[in-house]
Amino acid sequence: MLLASPLKDSAVSLPRRDRLPPIQALLIMGVAGCGKSSVSQTLCRLSGAHGIEGDAFHPADNIRKMSAGIPLTDEDRAGWLASLADELRKSLAAGQRPVLTCSALKHSYRERLREAVPGLGVVFLELTPEVAARRVADRPGHFMPATLIDSQFAALEPPRDEPLTLVVDATLPVERIAATALAWWHEHDPV
Repeated sequence: MLLASPLKDSAVSLPRRDRLPPIQALLIMGVAGCGKSSVSQTLCRLSGAHGIEGDAFHPADNIRKMSAGIPLTDEDRAGWLASLADELRKSLAAGQRPVLTCSALKHSYRERLREAVPGLGVVFLELTPEVAARRVADRPGHFMPATLIDSQFAALEPPRDEPLTLVVDATLPVERIAATALAWWHEHDPV
């Protein structure tokens, strides 16, 4: 089932859709194993967008910790998020349409990225802990062990009521997810 979370009209906390900035860049987010990289690669192939693989920006200490099965702390992620925010700004300044893959598990992490790009669209790839653990266990050569899945779900603050957010069932075919995300991006980017 495809779940979309278009903006709700709310006088309390969410701005009206017509007052939101156009989507300049996409963040493909979710726990390990949700398919962020596959969706980003497919979306970039379909659209000509510029992919930014968030895992490539982790410092060596973060990779060592995760490889050892130690969950990252907010402090561990701070420099990584700053690097990703810089990379988004550089990509936009170069006239590219960036698509960033990043777990962005907490609201504060997504807000850090939104500070860099106010028109950041968020595509949340949602799946169960069981499916995530199975997928991560089946990934050869990745530094993220399946033992960290529980910590990812413990940290996850789903972006259900955040502006410019699309929630998608991560068990759908990658091509379908990417096509849905691309159509949603075009809908929110009148350029």
